Formats: sequence, structure tokens, C-alpha cells
Amino acid sequence: MSSPDVPTRGVGRSGPYIVAGILLAVAVVVPLLVPAYSSDQPRLAGFPFFYWYQMLWVPITAALVGISYRLVTREDRRRRDAVQETRSGEQER
Repeated sequence: MSSPDVPTRGVGRSGPYIVAGILLAVAVVVPLLVPAYSSDQPRLAGFPFFYWYQMLWVPITAALVGISYRLVTREDRRRRDAVQETRSGEQER
């Protein structure tokens, strides 16, 4: 059991978190811009543009969320490994 003053994660880099935030913001904000896609034409397999554009965002959003998840978990793993290496080095002394 670790004591409260021993960190469980190393220092984080802001890059992966910023990229993940931007990807998630795109996945949320773009479908909310309804005037950009509120039209009937062009039709795809008989469906108006309004409907198939929204359905197109389902796999796009899934991909963006998946990429964000991978970025954040990879950074978290790197931070945990940094602390583990520090602890191993201290124990070898």
C-alpha cells in the first residue's frame, strides 16, 4: 500500500491531452452546427442529406473517441512507468 506522499504517476505532458480534447470537441461541436447541413440535397440511397450526414458522424465520432482514448491511456501508462522506474532505481541503491 502506498503512502499519501508517494506519487503514483509521473509528470504529464500536455500534448496528448490537448489533442484528445480537440478531437472530442470536433466530435461534439460539428454535429451541433445544424445550419451547415440542413438541406435535402444531395440524396444518398433516397435519404436526404440531413439524415445521412448525421449518420456519417456516428462512425467518425467513434473513431475520434477511440483515438482520444488511445492517446490518453498511452500517456497515463508512460506516466505510471516513469514512477515505477524511479522506484526501481531507488530500491537498487
